[in-house]
Amino acid sequence: MRRVFGVKKDKEPPPSIQDTTERINKRGDTVEEKIRKLDAELARYKEQIKKTRPGPAQEAVKARAMRVLKQKRMYEGQRDMLYNQTFNLDQVSFAAEGIKDAQQTVAAMKSANKELKGSLKTMKIEDIDNMQDEMMNLMDISSEIQDSLGRSYSVPDDIDEDELMGELDALEADMGSETNTDSMPAYLQPDKDSDLDTELNLPSAPSGHSSTPPQANPQATDEFGLPTVPRASLRS
Repeated sequence: MRRVFGVKKDKEPPPSIQDTTERINKRGDTVEEKIRKLDAELARYKEQIKKTRPGPAQEAVKARAMRVLKQKRMYEGQRDMLYNQTFNLDQVSFAAEGIKDAQQTVAAMKSANKELKGSLKTMKIEDIDNMQDEMMNLMDISSEIQDSLGRSYSVPDDIDEDELMGELDALEADMGSETNTDSMPAYLQPDKDSDLDTELNLPSAPSGHSSTPPQANPQATDEFGLPTVPRASLRS
C-alpha cells in the first residue's frame, strides 16, 4: 500500500509571528550593514573626485560612484520594505496578544460569576435580617443582665439636692480646717493656754551676743544655756 499510494507527509506547523519577526529583523540588519559599507565607499569616491582633475579619470570615478549609489538606493528600498513588514507583524502580534488577554479576562469573569452565583444561592437576605434582629435582641438582653448585676445594695435613694449640698459644705469646712492646722492632728497641736517652757522648767535659749555683760548667775551654764555639771561629779 505504501508503494502504491506513498506515505502522507506530516505538515509542518506554520511559523509563528515571533519567529517571522526575528527572521525579518536579521535580514534588515544585514541590509543595513551593506548600506553602511556603500556609504563608506561613496565617501572615498567623493574624496577622489575632489582630488582628480576634470577629465576621463574623474569621469570614471563618477561612474563608479553612480553605480554604488544605485546599489545603495536598492538596499534602502529593501530595508524600508523589511521595516514595513516588521511593523505590520508587530501590529498583528499586538492584536493577537490583545485577543488572548480578552479571552483570559472573559474566562476569569465567567468563573467568578459562576462562583458568585453559587455563593449567593446559599445566602438569603431574609436569613441575614433575622440574624441581625436576633443579635440585637441578644445585645439588649446582655445589657439588661449587666445593669442587673451592677446594682448597688443598701444605698438610700431618697437623698434630695439640699442634703447633698449640705454634705458638700460640711466636707469643704472639714478640709479647710485641716489646711489651717497644716494637717497636724489635734493631739499634737500645742495648747494656747499652757506654756511648754514653764512646764518643763527649762531656761530660755540665749539670743546671741549682747553688748551688755551677762548678769551674775549663781549656777553656771554652758553655751546652750543649760546648767553645767561639776567635774567632781564626772570623776565620781
